Order: sequence, then structure tokens, then C-alpha cells
Amino acid sequence: MTGLLLIQLGTPDAPTYRGLVPYLRQFLSDPRVIEVPRAIWLPLLYLRILPFRSGASAAKYRRVWDAETGSPLLHYTKRQADLVQQQFPDVPVRFGMMIGNPPLKRVLHEMIESGVDRVVALPMFPQYSATTSASATDVLFKALMGERRVPAVRVVPPYYDHPAYLDAVAAAIRDDLAKLAWEPEHFVVSFHGIPQSYAKKGDPYATHVVRTTQALVKRMGWRRDQWTQTYQSRFGRAAWLKPYTDDVLANLAKKGVKRVYVALPGFTSDCLETIDEIGLESREVFEHAGGEHLKNGTCLNDHPKWIEAMARILREEGTGWLKT
Repeated sequence: MTGLLLIQLGTPDAPTYRGLVPYLRQFLSDPRVIEVPRAIWLPLLYLRILPFRSGASAAKYRRVWDAETGSPLLHYTKRQADLVQQQFPDVPVRFGMMIGNPPLKRVLHEMIESGVDRVVALPMFPQYSATTSASATDVLFKALMGERRVPAVRVVPPYYDHPAYLDAVAAAIRDDLAKLAWEPEHFVVSFHGIPQSYAKKGDPYATHVVRTTQALVKRMGWRRDQWTQTYQSRFGRAAWLKPYTDDVLANLAKKGVKRVYVALPGFTSDCLETIDEIGLESREVFEHAGGEHLKNGTCLNDHPKWIEAMARILREEGTGWLKT
């Protein structure tokens, strides 16, 4: 029996200090995410970062936490799995988190116990980076190391230039723009950043980002002077991929641009980075510099075009395993 498995990064169980400590500890202990010698990094993590950053992060998560649905990332990942299940009524569809709950290891074990002997895994990261895509496969195959009966596995390759993914992103943006009471003067296409040193070591992320952006702006019909591609979510003092989103927004405002729409094609679900970082913090940067209106783009979430795209991508990778 074939099973479909969505792999997402994860989210804390609660927007509290106690909820953030284990989440950040697991996330920031990943050598794919932090490429610093463990002897240097771990004391810094445990003695300085976790005690202080956990409280600040918890405050941010409280701003995006919904009273009924909780974490937006978890909510939309559940929705995605449920809706993809409707596309494959005879195939089990599950999702697992690399960090937090439900843990990928447990979900995979349950799938195997139910009779799944072939797995098509879809990392929810369109553009490849060792910090996300490779980390997802690390967690996946580490989980399989503990299984007596290991299923055959196919991992969906990066889909940064897949027409169905790009069409879904464009559809989500058009839906957003149709709802605005104002017309953007400029479009910022923002992606999560990575340290420049990772790219210099061979991480293809920046190349994938550029190709996604080029294909997206072509679909949207934006002139070259109407858009800027940027990177957000910088962590630490090292140089990250540039230009930084907040710097670009501030400069646009200083040049007299009053209305900006920020597209977020690298994120398949709304999360802290899209709702709070762009929707609140970056908006404040823009307004402080003289801007008036900033709209943080809605992510793919449960958009019908994205559900169709996921189904198509999974069918392509599952050729011979799934009914067409």
C-alpha cells in the first residue's frame, strides 16, 4: 500500500516560554541549520540563547496564535493533508513535523504499522536548502533507521519551478490583490534567508529563489521596475543573502513609495515569519520610514490551486505507485 507524507518544519505546542524552549532547542541544535562547531555552539545555545530568546519568541507566537485553531502553521498543514486526502480517497495521507508535534517519526511508524510499504514524501519547501529540505530527509531517514520493516521511499524533488506550484502562488497573489482597497506601487518578493557562507559552500537555495521569482513575475506581468526580490528572517551577526527585506522596504519608503505588497512564495503555510515578521514588524519598519500601506501576502495555505498542485506533484512522483 502506498502512503503520502507531507513533511513540515513544525511549531511549538504553545506560545509560552515552556513551549518555546524545547522547540528552539531542537531547531537550533540541528547542524544543518547552525553550521558552527558543536563545542562552540551548544554552550552558547544553552547558556545564552534559549534562556533569553524563548521568552521573546513566545511573545511573537502569541500575536499569531488563534484562540480556536492555535498555530497557523499547524492549522494549515492539517488542512492541506485533509484536502489532499480528498484527492486520493484510497490512499492514506498524513503529515509529520520535523520539530514538535506530531513528530515525523511517530507518524511514519503508524503508517508502516497500518500496512504502508511505499511512501511518497513531500517536503513543504519549494526551494531546496540544506537547512530545510536536507534536514527534512535527515529526519525522515533517521526515523526509518528504527523500523524493522522499511518501506520503499520516494522524496519529491524541489519544485521551485514546477508550473502547478507557480500557478498556485500567482493565484493566491491575485486573490490578495483583488481584495485590496488600494493599488500597490511596488511588489517585494520575500524569501527566508540563509547565511551567505552556506550558499558559497554550494547550497543552491539562492539559485532556486531567483528562478522562482523570475517565473512568478512573468506570470504576474510585473515590469522590472515594479518588483524587488529580498530575503528575511536573518539570525545572528553573520552576513546572510541580500538584499534584506526590511532594508528594501525602508529604502522604498524613503524614495516616496507609499503602498507595497509583499509576496511570500517560499512559505507554503502562513506562520510566524509571514504573519508577524512581515505583517507587523516589517510593516512598522516601512511606516516608520514614511510608507503608508503594506500588505503581507497570504501564503498558499488551503488555496484550491495549491491543493491541486500538491496532488499533481505527488502523482508525478508517485508514477506507478498511484492511480492517475
